[in-house]
Amino acid sequence: MVYGPLVSKPYYSGLLPVQNHKINQHHVVFKEEEADIIKAIRKSETGSSGEIRVYVEDTCPRPNVVERAAEVFFDFEMQKTANRNGVLIYIAEKSRLFAVWGDSGIHEKVGFQFWDDEKSLLLDHFKDGKACEGVCKAVIQIGDKLRAHFPATDSDNENELPDELIYG
Repeated sequence: MVYGPLVSKPYYSGLLPVQNHKINQHHVVFKEEEADIIKAIRKSETGSSGEIRVYVEDTCPRPNVVERAAEVFFDFEMQKTANRNGVLIYIAEKSRLFAVWGDSGIHEKVGFQFWDDEKSLLLDHFKDGKACEGVCKAVIQIGDKLRAHFPATDSDNENELPDELIYG
């Protein structure tokens, strides 16, 4: 299911409940795999003015995971990137929910089909117990789109947001 803009002009990919699918019963993102995800984020942001963040918490405190992803997106001021090209991957481990929120700049370039593809990629990997691999692949694919549509120049290649995972 895909929704339109919630607040301002950012767009999000949609609600992704995975509770009806068998998922690895352990933590979705293991602390020891964090370095792999950070490496994928750094690689993906190289050559682009875009920003990617991954937020992981135990449970989703909202009835709608997309609303929570939007809240996190704005709490961490990801909408303040110069080209409105920030992307958040939100994961609520114990709730077994996740969402991808792309700001208006990147959404206008890639459209809903791209976000649906990323949702499918993540869901398939989560179901197979390969969450870290799925997150890394999604981050790389998002980075490819960011480089294609927002190539970095000398004046706009600043890393506007930290690359580390955020734990709520």
